Amino acid sequence: MSQSDVTPVKQVSTARKVFAAILDFLFIFIVAGYGVAHFAGGTTEGGFELNGAPAFALFGIIVLYFIVFSRFLGGTLFQRLLGVR
Repeated sequence: MSQSDVTPVKQVSTARKVFAAILDFLFIFIVAGYGVAHFAGGTTEGGFELNGAPAFALFGIIVLYFIVFSRFLGGTLFQRLLGVR
């Protein structure tokens, strides 16, 4: 393999990675939180409130979002939008 065949890896700033992670967390927390609250009856006038099993389910969904999207789909939504991956 010659040097011209090697594509240099573009470094991404840490700030962009952190920003993408924060946006991903907020996105999945709000979307999945409302979804779980809707089915569990935890919606309120100000948003949603989850306790016990529904809160644990939301935590599992958030963890699965990061694992599945990062490992199998080439990056989370905001990692891909911000060019982190």
